[in-house]
Amino acid sequence: MNLIQHFVNGNLSKGDSNRRGKVFNPATGEQTSEVILGSKKDLDNTVLIAKKAFESWSLKPPLQRARVMFKFKELIEKNSDEITKMIVAEHGKVYEDAKGSLTRGLEVVEFACGIPQILKGEFTENVGSEVDSWSIRQPLGVCAGITPFNFPAMVPMWMFPMAIACGNTFILKPSEKDPSCSIKLAELFKESGLPDGVFNVVNGDKEVVDAILVNKDIQAVSFVGSTPIAKYIYENAAKNEKRVQALGGAKNHCVVMPDCDLDQAVNGLMGAAYGSAGERCMAQSVAVAVGGIGDKLVEKLSRKVEALKVGPGMDKNSEMGPLVTKEHLEKVKGYVDLGVKEGAKLVVDGRSLKLQGYEKGFFIGGCLFDDVKKDMRIYNEEIFGPVLSVVRANDFSEATQLVNDHEFGNGVSIFTRDGDAARSFSSKIKVGMVGINIPIPVPMAFHSFGGWKRSLFGDQHMHGPEGVRFYTKLKTVTSRWPSGIRSNPEFVMPTMK
Repeated sequence: MNLIQHFVNGNLSKGDSNRRGKVFNPATGEQTSEVILGSKKDLDNTVLIAKKAFESWSLKPPLQRARVMFKFKELIEKNSDEITKMIVAEHGKVYEDAKGSLTRGLEVVEFACGIPQILKGEFTENVGSEVDSWSIRQPLGVCAGITPFNFPAMVPMWMFPMAIACGNTFILKPSEKDPSCSIKLAELFKESGLPDGVFNVVNGDKEVVDAILVNKDIQAVSFVGSTPIAKYIYENAAKNEKRVQALGGAKNHCVVMPDCDLDQAVNGLMGAAYGSAGERCMAQSVAVAVGGIGDKLVEKLSRKVEALKVGPGMDKNSEMGPLVTKEHLEKVKGYVDLGVKEGAKLVVDGRSLKLQGYEKGFFIGGCLFDDVKKDMRIYNEEIFGPVLSVVRANDFSEATQLVNDHEFGNGVSIFTRDGDAARSFSSKIKVGMVGINIPIPVPMAFHSFGGWKRSLFGDQHMHGPEGVRFYTKLKTVTSRWPSGIRSNPEFVMPTMK
């Protein structure tokens, strides 16, 4: 059985723990590897290594850090096929989707290559008589990231390249469900010339997470996952005086207006709801049909959902792969059962899907509900599977209020030809990322990613300019050089004259 180890101080490491987790191929349902589940001692020892590495890495000129990033970018591109296949093998998403997610992570590495420009401070000459003032951004120290199973390359790469480019060292705790990708990235980073100890991977479960939260030498924690865990991370990291960004759950709405290009909206919803088997924090899981467009929308959607090509991720004909684990498959099926019980109309039922040769795989077909009400659990809770709910709204105002009343505020889209409606929607909607005729409004790397309300705990979004601010601390210097004439002491608040 293949054993997935930690990556610490530039080398693979078995650490101190004897605990093991199982890693499966979701398409076949077969176990492919064991992963070492680290201990508190493993984490604490790694922190000491990262803390020591920070002493020299933080003093490297940003230009030297950028050169390592450029080499890292080159090696990711060179090894993209191997990394993509790792994602497919352990997560299950189809090859092109996995490749696209790797590209979105690579874009952050590309942004980090510009760190000499990004880190430039501000300077004001003569803020007072012969007094100058300037601000600079300096690294924090040891940072940590706790990442989910659904994007084993992209989400970690939204964290560690920015942190490391800013001069920090980093410890990644990837999902124990699909950890191989993180180890490969760490090996490529070392090959890029990154000094040992700057980037480390400690595999594990809650024991390692809790060790991260209480370790006094970790200065900042980044997290992506469910809202209950995000809140737990936020509260405990803050309690231990750490900087924290904790991205939580989502229930992303797509508002379909009567005047929209309906085929465009339907195609957008298909990719956004069923791509990656719905295992995306930016998946569109609610379609809000406004006015009289609902029947046509459901009719067109149902035909496409029934024709959805579900299969193993390496099959070029597959449009949707399996779910990540058997437990998650049962959870998603349970939500479909619940929706029927709650009185929603199950238009397309994918629960009975069986694939010849992959009978033990964690597959479910696309599911489509109509007549979903806002008091139903399938509307209020994040299912994280290929389940799309259609909710009817009488008008634009009701649709907007529906979105704003939901506890999550991660992403939202509107399909319309009306510029006034689109402008009003983007201004008034209480959601962090908005798409206008765009189904998945994930910002590019040079902007920043994050939601509102219970989709984000913390003050700053991820990657882009917000990422630089999160992984650095601001220092402002005010300076005057004496001319030989000593002034008398002043006992009032200093003002510049």
